[in-house]
Amino acid sequence: MSSAKDKASILLGTLDLEEIDVDIFRGNTLWCPTVSQRIFGGQAIGQALVAASKTVDEQFSPHSLHLYFLRAGDPSIPLIYKVERTRDGHSYCSRNVHAIQQGLTIYSSQISFCKFEETVIEHQANMPNAPDPETLPTNEERLRRRLEHETDDNNRLLIKKSLASPIPIDIRRCKQQRVDIIQYPSHQSDPPYRLVWFKGIDKIGPELKNLHSPIVGYASDYSILDTAMLPHANFRYTMITSLDHSMWFHLPVRADEWLLYEMQSPKANNGRVLVLGKFFTRDGQLAVSIAQEGLMRGVMNEPSSRL
Repeated sequence: MSSAKDKASILLGTLDLEEIDVDIFRGNTLWCPTVSQRIFGGQAIGQALVAASKTVDEQFSPHSLHLYFLRAGDPSIPLIYKVERTRDGHSYCSRNVHAIQQGLTIYSSQISFCKFEETVIEHQANMPNAPDPETLPTNEERLRRRLEHETDDNNRLLIKKSLASPIPIDIRRCKQQRVDIIQYPSHQSDPPYRLVWFKGIDKIGPELKNLHSPIVGYASDYSILDTAMLPHANFRYTMITSLDHSMWFHLPVRADEWLLYEMQSPKANNGRVLVLGKFFTRDGQLAVSIAQEGLMRGVMNEPSSRL
């Protein structure tokens, strides 16, 4: 079992960028889950935010990000991030960030920053009811408990791979759902809706204050597309990948404090799914909104006969 210190070092390491020239950065540590052979999309989001943040004044904070996943990234090859200073204004500034690997653009993003302004009008969506995160099992506890009762060999293998791949954030699911573990067909159907608590492992000191938004970006991509599979019993995907990811930062957010992530999928068709998300602080403030579209191809397996 990985310690909290190990997980924290993985998380901070995956967001660490080396400056190799003016507005050009290199990501040398590329983490991906054991069950995947591609760079984790959340890392692309986080590293793009880090690269762009290094080119703006500290009085500016990110307020929106729009990122397109163009090609699968190879975690064995460093990523080069090239930042274009699109605009520097008094209140807002914009950056384009291109992630390049072997001469090809892997991800492309537009990120906008702004200064804090006093609120004149304000409203927000209500925070959903959720159990306190301390009352919920950790991701590792949940997986080990499931492994004790799982009889399907394929599912047991997936669970063991997940346990062997340390997740560098604390995840507490508010409800057990089939896509949290099983990647194979199930007869269970649920609404396309999920509630998950997220938090960074360690406290982030003031010297790393610019990492809060990238860590939230990192967490925002974790299993978001799985939400769209919940209503479809007996569906087995053959290909699943993110197409684009958008974020809006409404408030300054701390990644080392609990955030409730609400996800729901309003539409699935034409081989694509859309999932919308909201991050709420523990005191009920809507801090971040998310939208992701993904490619999801698969087959519907016939239910096994009980005769």
